[in-house]
Amino acid sequence: MAQLSRRGFLATTAAAVSLRAVPQIATKTGGRRILTLVYDKSLGMMRAVERLVP
Repeated sequence: MAQLSRRGFLATTAAAVSLRAVPQIATKTGGRRILTLVYDKSLGMMRAVERLVP
């Protein structure tokens, strides 16, 4: 198991909470979701970026 520092634990927890909250917020606002693939040089791979457009 990976050893997490306090900062890493808080970041992981915040990411998990935001993943659960974003779909609920998106359905309430009624906006469109736009999914874009971008190349992230720091990761060295493509990653998905999701935007909400009213």
